[in-house]
Amino acid sequence: MADTTPSPPLAVRRLSLRQRLKRDKVMLLLTLPGLLYFVVFHYVPLLGYVVAFQDYQPYLGYTQSAWVGFANFSSAFADPAFWSATGNTLKIALVQLVFFFPVPVGLALLLNSIVSDRVRRFVQSVVYLPHFIGWVIIVSIFQQILGGAGVVPDLLGQLGLPRYDMTTDPGAFPWLLALQVMWKDAGWGTIIILAALLNIDRGLYEASAIDGAGRLRRLWHVTLPGISPVIILLLILNLGQILSVGFEQILLQRDAVGPGAGEVLDTYVYFHGIKDNDWGTSAAVGLVKAVIGTVLVLGANKFAHRLGHEGVYRGADR
Repeated sequence: MADTTPSPPLAVRRLSLRQRLKRDKVMLLLTLPGLLYFVVFHYVPLLGYVVAFQDYQPYLGYTQSAWVGFANFSSAFADPAFWSATGNTLKIALVQLVFFFPVPVGLALLLNSIVSDRVRRFVQSVVYLPHFIGWVIIVSIFQQILGGAGVVPDLLGQLGLPRYDMTTDPGAFPWLLALQVMWKDAGWGTIIILAALLNIDRGLYEASAIDGAGRLRRLWHVTLPGISPVIILLLILNLGQILSVGFEQILLQRDAVGPGAGEVLDTYVYFHGIKDNDWGTSAAVGLVKAVIGTVLVLGANKFAHRLGHEGVYRGADR
C-alpha cells in the first residue's frame, strides 16, 4: 500500500544550503561590503598570530624567524607581571560590567519616558556628545576635577576635610576608569536600547493599562521583556571583550597609579612586547586574549539559547 502520510509543509521543512542562499541572496549581497571589511581587516590579520610560536625578528620576517613552539606562552605565564596585569584587567572589567553596563539601559528608559520630542532630542544630543571626545581630553577634564589641584580636592580643603586625589589612588583606579567610561559612552550606548524600545508594540502598554497595571508593572512586564533580547546580545558581546578594557585610556593614567594597579594586558603587550621588542610574547598574550574571548562568547551564547533567547546567533535551521 502506498504511503499516504502527508509531507510536512514547506515552512517547517529544513531547507538545503542552496535553497537558503537563493532565498536570502538579496540580503547576502547587502552584507557583502561589511563581510569584505571584516575579512580584510580582521580575519586576514589573524594569520599574524604565527608570531606567537616564533622567535620573531622583523628583519627576518615570518618565513625565516626561528620556530619556538609554546616557549613564548611559557615565558608569559612565568612572568609575575603578566598575572598582575591579568588580575588588574579582570578587576577593571568586572567593575565596568557591573556598574557601567546597566547605565545605558537606565538612561534609555529615562529618555524614552520624556513626553516632549523636542526635549528628548535635545537631551539625546547632549548625552551623545562625550562619545566623540578623545581620551586625552577626557583624562585632562577628570584631572582638573578630581586631581590633586582639581575642583573636588580644593572644595574638600575649604570645608576643612582632608584633600583627596582620586587620580593617584591605586585602590580607586578601577572606579575612576568606570566613571570616565560612563561619562563618555553611556549616551552612545543608549542608541541600540532606544531602537529596541521603539520596536515594542504600543498595544501591549494599552492592554496592560486597561488591566490596571501601573507604570512600574508596565516597565517590568512589558518594557524589560521587550528589550531583553538586545540586552542579552550586548552582554554577550561585552563578555567577548572582557580582557580589553581600553588601551589609550589606561596608558594615559598608568604612570599616575603605578604599574601595580595600572598595568593591564593591553599595556603589558605594549611595554613588554613592542617597546622591548619581544614580539613573540606579545603575540602569545594577544592570542590568549582572543581564545578566552571566543570561548566566553560561545559559552554565553549557548547559555542564552538554553534560556530561550536568540543570543548572538542561532544555527541556520530554517
